[in-house]
Amino acid sequence: MVPPTASFTSYPASIGYAAPSPIDLKAASQAKTVAKLSKPDYSLGKYDGHLAIKAGEEPVEDWEGKYKFAYIHESYTSRAMTSRYFQDMMNSASTDVVIVGAGSAGMSCAYHLAKNRPDIQVTILESGVAPGGGAWLGGQLFSAMVIRKPAHHFLDELEVPYEDEGTYVVVKHAALFTSTLLSKLLLLPNVKLYNATTAEDLIVKRDQNGVQRVVGVVSNWNAVSMSHGSQSCMDPQTISAPVVVTAAGHDGPWGASSVKRLHATGLLKMGEMGPLDMTRSEGEIVNRTGEIFPGIICAGMELSEATSAPRMGASFGGMLASGIRAAKEAMKLFDRLEVVEGEVIRERI
Repeated sequence: MVPPTASFTSYPASIGYAAPSPIDLKAASQAKTVAKLSKPDYSLGKYDGHLAIKAGEEPVEDWEGKYKFAYIHESYTSRAMTSRYFQDMMNSASTDVVIVGAGSAGMSCAYHLAKNRPDIQVTILESGVAPGGGAWLGGQLFSAMVIRKPAHHFLDELEVPYEDEGTYVVVKHAALFTSTLLSKLLLLPNVKLYNATTAEDLIVKRDQNGVQRVVGVVSNWNAVSMSHGSQSCMDPQTISAPVVVTAAGHDGPWGASSVKRLHATGLLKMGEMGPLDMTRSEGEIVNRTGEIFPGIICAGMELSEATSAPRMGASFGGMLASGIRAAKEAMKLFDRLEVVEGEVIRERI
């Protein structure tokens, strides 16, 4: 059977794009000699996604009904996303610090760490599609965010406006803080955020001194993790890091996931978050932020599940300050470790 001649002429003339020449499949199939097609190299590191604007096809920003986009083929969009994502995954396979959870504590930690130590590569895993955790709203789904002093100094650093109410300040909408922090965090060149990505487990090994320590996380796309009960085995992969900071909160499907995993394997005795005591809780959470097991630092309300600290309610100063302290502890720990090609050899005394 002779294949039909295919002609692709689906570009509306009104758009102004030049249609590609029809492909004569019949002639190609009957030709005695067919030149080998030269295909672009799409391998990572070699793919060039630049698409030049052709004369006569310039984009037009006309708000009177003649707005016109520059031409693109769907494949360029796919490759633009895919090449960057998988190059990031190649780079993140062995990183310096992994942060589990991109809520107010996790993002505060990541920002302070990455800003003050540009030599440290920071990789963040957030199981939700939208980073920010519970920091998009105040308590009981209200808008305003309350932050007790002196944690308001972090707002000054981020240039987030607030009303000063004496011992505390109020940001008019929690989303103003969270969106500002998120945007400034992602502008830092040594930060990669993987949202909709879960830390399913921890990597635990013995170093050359015989010390068991956390040296990374086991990761998977959250949609896959949530479907484990309905499918056959869907294996994850790993991200190695000499320092892990866990700030996964105290509730939700992945709340306190690192603490729970350490408890389940007998490496840590887990507590139970105490009843709310705002005055006591915030200071206790900040002051007890640190290593809960060699190689892993716990911050924010996940720490309450490890130490039985009381919950703090809708006051966010403790979350921000705990995240910042976690960053400081992560820097000190990172500098104490002897690491060769991503492998922790020992902790220097």
